[in-house]
Amino acid sequence: MSARLKFTLSYAGFVMLAGALLLAAVWLFLTHVPHPGLIFLPGYKRSVVRDFAPIAVVVLGSLLVFGLLGGWILAGQMLAPLSRITDATRMAANGSLSHRIRMEGRNDEFHELAGAFDAMLARLEAQVSEQQRFAANASHELRTPLAITQTLLDVARNDPTRDDDELVERLHFVNTRAIDLTEALLLLSRADQRSFAREHVDLSLLAEEATETLLPLAEQRGVAIETSGDVTPAVGSPALLLQMTTNLVHNAIVHNLPADGTVWVTVSVHSTRVVLTVENTGEQLTSQLTRTLVEPFQRGSRRVRTDHAGVGLGLAIVRSIAQAHEGALTLSARAGGGLCVSVDLPAAPPRA
Repeated sequence: MSARLKFTLSYAGFVMLAGALLLAAVWLFLTHVPHPGLIFLPGYKRSVVRDFAPIAVVVLGSLLVFGLLGGWILAGQMLAPLSRITDATRMAANGSLSHRIRMEGRNDEFHELAGAFDAMLARLEAQVSEQQRFAANASHELRTPLAITQTLLDVARNDPTRDDDELVERLHFVNTRAIDLTEALLLLSRADQRSFAREHVDLSLLAEEATETLLPLAEQRGVAIETSGDVTPAVGSPALLLQMTTNLVHNAIVHNLPADGTVWVTVSVHSTRVVLTVENTGEQLTSQLTRTLVEPFQRGSRRVRTDHAGVGLGLAIVRSIAQAHEGALTLSARAGGGLCVSVDLPAAPPRA
């Protein structure tokens, strides 16, 4: 049976029960309850039953018809919002995520359900669009080194006199970038799936390790690195959090001033949260551009192709790792140029 039919029968059943109880009370009153103005004559009860029974049957029949008809109408009105939600669900199942219920009327349970469903559809649509853009960009990025490799091989085949050492060097460079991109995609997938064990981690030690690892690159590019902060206990994957910190420091070094740039790495504890902040000097950034930097394969204001440009997944990986650790990533443009990136994570509980 449909929900509407079940609701109708339930409504009619309650109406019939209430009518039967009411008629039974009237019958008991007429036949058993003494009343000052009522004289019980011989055969009085048989007369009441004979006269009252047909009326009771008619009343119960009328209540049954009224209950079924009224229950059917009321059930249709009550379940109409549910039908709209069902139609929207079918459209979403068929791939149409842009449809919204936008239910009007009083703020009841159905209105709240429709609002929650619309919010879920909006989030799904945004995620699907982001995944489609990511897949398209990843395909493009992976196709580029393959196309370059094919071109180099074609040129070498058509020009036997070409220097093989130069060919091998260029192929090695292209292959290295393809491997870096593949490893970045795998790391991003691992962070999104949250498939890692959680341990106690000191963010200050990770910041020092990332800084020491990238210090030669900073010196090569004329960038000074300043670190500050005390012990910063957090809980998570040491490998992923180190990768997150390394990505932030690497981006701050690469996307900096041509010379005499500075990177500030700070860790701090705020009650139940810990914060890792990486700031750098650099070119002036707009707020609109800053919002797009966490998108995969974005490399600042242009798609640079230097030896240390990365694969365009640095901040996307940072955001995924932060979210996998119940944290948040915040980007803001510095007034004097450059970028300020903050990662807010839950602090580790005190050890027993």
